[in-house]
Parts: sequence; structure tokens; C-alpha cells
Amino acid sequence: MTRPAIRGVVFDKDGTLFDYGRTWPPVNRAAAMAAAGGSEAVANRLLALGGHDPETDAVAPGSLMAAGNTREIALAWLPELPHRRVEELVPLLDRVFLEQGIANAAPVTDLPALFDRLAARGLTLAVASNDSEAATAATVGRFGLEARLAFLAGYDSGHGHKPGPGMVQAFCRTTGLEPAAVCVVGDNLHDLEMGRDAGAGLLVGVLTGTGTRAVLDAVAHLVLDSIEQLEAALEDRLAPVD
Repeated sequence: MTRPAIRGVVFDKDGTLFDYGRTWPPVNRAAAMAAAGGSEAVANRLLALGGHDPETDAVAPGSLMAAGNTREIALAWLPELPHRRVEELVPLLDRVFLEQGIANAAPVTDLPALFDRLAARGLTLAVASNDSEAATAATVGRFGLEARLAFLAGYDSGHGHKPGPGMVQAFCRTTGLEPAAVCVVGDNLHDLEMGRDAGAGLLVGVLTGTGTRAVLDAVAHLVLDSIEQLEAALEDRLAPVD
């Protein structure tokens, strides 16, 4: 059977476009300290609850700090924060993630150049993140990507959150692409499960986040060191450009 040509790419943000290890440890720490009211001991307990080792800054694949959205993190942290309510903790964390995420963002490669090359090959591009829509838009905006995207979504955009398929489904509705013509790229299983459950034609794992090759191989069609290898990987799956 002939495989459908890939016509669209949905990228995860953190760990995929932006190197997780160079971007998120200080962001996670800032969020935990803000939630803990400045108590380092409490902040360290929060980090550990989220899968972020406060001693080494290692973040476990699939953990809350690697893959969760703000509300999921807030709910997990609340038992350690009896003075907090989820209604005020979620916006607090979203604000820290936005401000610190922009300040610390470390691109994996020259993103505008990569996106321009992919667009020149006829691909329609999107970013789907479990970060907030505002933080996602602000971060891609800092690097000049917004005009290069046909679709952008965060956990609070109204399409559901990963690993649910809603963001990829919304991208398909917006662009008119069939799911089988879409490639989903991410560093965690929740990215790939989103694409799989939406019927995406190609699932690509990358190793610039918290996911390991052994973990990603369970769902991905292929695993790359980074998105710098994506063009070559797509070479035989692209539709001819008029």
C-alpha cells in the first residue's frame, strides 16, 4: 500500500523546538519557588513530586514536569501547599512558565531557517504544547515563528490537552489536511500518543527532551537525535511541490 504523502507537521514545543535540559530546569525551579512562597525546602518537595530531581535537575520522562500541563502540576502540588487554592495557583504558575520560559528558551537549531525550508517543501506547520497558549505564542513569537505557523495551541486553547488527540484534530480542521498526511514530532510519549490517537500518518520522536530512545520507540515510527534531522527523514514522504 502506498503511504500518504506528508503535508503538515505538528511540533511539540519544549524538548522538541527548545532543548529541555538547557531551558526548563531553571523554569521549574522558579515555578516551585513561587508556589512555595520562597521556601526552598517546600520548593524541593514540589519539584520531586513533579519528577524533577532537586539535587541533579534530572527530569523523569513522562513526569508532570516533563509532560504535564499547568493544572495537572498545580493539583499535584496542592497537598504540599495548604495555603493555596487551585484557582490562584494555576494562573501563578502559568505566569512564571510564560515569563521564565521566554527568558530561558534555548532553540535546538535555527528555527526560522528550518521552518522556511520545510514550508518551501510544501509543508503546513503547527505547534501544539501542554504549556499555555499565551506562553506558547510568546515563545514562538520571540523567535519569529508566528507568521510561519498555520496553527498554534496550548493546553487551554479549547482542544483538550495531550495525550488526547484534540490539538492534532483541530489542526486538521483548520487546514483541511487529513490526519494521515500529518507528521507529529515530540520528545515524550504524550506527544506521540496524541498523534497516534488522532490518526497521524507519521510519528517522530526526538531526543532533545526528557524522552529516551527506548521509551519513544514504543510508539514512534522513527526516533531522531533532533529536529535537525527531520528534513532528511521526510525526504521520501513529501508531496511534489508545484
